[in-house]
Amino acid sequence: MKIVKIILAAVMLITMSGNPASASRTVKWKLAETWPSNLTPLASPPALVAKMVEEMSGGKFIIRVEGKEKHKAPLAVLDMVKGGQYQMGHSGSYYWKGKDINTIFFTTLPFGMTTAEQYAWFYYGDGMKYMQQVYDRFKVLSYPGGNTGVQMGGWFKKEINSLDDLKGLKMRIPGLAGEVFAKLGVNVTNIPAGELYTSLDRGTIDALEWVGPGMDIRMGFHKVAPYYYTGWHEPASEMQFLVNKRAYDKLSPEYQAMLQAAMKVASADMYYENFAESAEAWDKMKTDFPDIKVKTFPLPVLKAMKKATNEVLGSYAAEDPLFKEILASQRAFMQKARQWTVISDYNYIKTTLELEQ
Repeated sequence: MKIVKIILAAVMLITMSGNPASASRTVKWKLAETWPSNLTPLASPPALVAKMVEEMSGGKFIIRVEGKEKHKAPLAVLDMVKGGQYQMGHSGSYYWKGKDINTIFFTTLPFGMTTAEQYAWFYYGDGMKYMQQVYDRFKVLSYPGGNTGVQMGGWFKKEINSLDDLKGLKMRIPGLAGEVFAKLGVNVTNIPAGELYTSLDRGTIDALEWVGPGMDIRMGFHKVAPYYYTGWHEPASEMQFLVNKRAYDKLSPEYQAMLQAAMKVASADMYYENFAESAEAWDKMKTDFPDIKVKTFPLPVLKAMKKATNEVLGSYAAEDPLFKEILASQRAFMQKARQWTVISDYNYIKTTLELEQ
């Protein structure tokens, strides 16, 4: 949390050097989360934003965070922010693909960019420009809201040895990956977080993907589905902050600066928190949960997933000029960025592993 304190001090110094009177009005906002308020680290960014803006404003900018246990509408957060029932929301952009397929780009794509590559595209490429262009139609602002990094490929009750093992499987998997799996014969559904374990336990679904070991072990999925597959579908899953544009425009410039700074800090902090939790959980898995069978999908299955991904993306690009434009932007950035990722991160890890052999 040291970085949070440094940024708090910096932003307070900036706002104090301006016109304090313009930021003296007390503002009270509400924020709706797609997740339960205790489901960290997904629920961590909103809580941190609320804490930061309250401290930076001297207690005059208050954001009350309400989890899904309060508002009871986890997959209606965008509508509630758009309609003004809440000034802010915290969710995942790909949940709105039924409203606008272009929203998927701001979470992640199967076989897409890593977290570092994607953040670089957001802040130093065209990501933020395209994200706001898409969300302008909803009259809301959208910002990065925390990343999980590479997500695991999911929990399965039976081992996947071939494409035939996927056919007829009932699985919870959202976003574009759900469409990819549907092309391969999976019966795809999307279920809110609070219903996942029960659905898996009762056989309503045969498999599900959630996040990674840090969150998954706490959910207890390993008790009913022992096969745990490595990822392919969400290499850099970005959450999002949604902000009602009318409410934002009414804020003083000082409060706007506080909110922007807090969201950026909270976004980065969630990635650190989730990485730390997953590293800790993975370290304990072999001793604490020896029955978990960690698997990677067979190469023919992965090749079929990649082919189906390209077909789905190509189909949308042929129908939607904006989809085609954003996809081209991501692919061009990824092609350039991946060269550096390979030379830097990949080769460093490969070299150190070879030294340990």
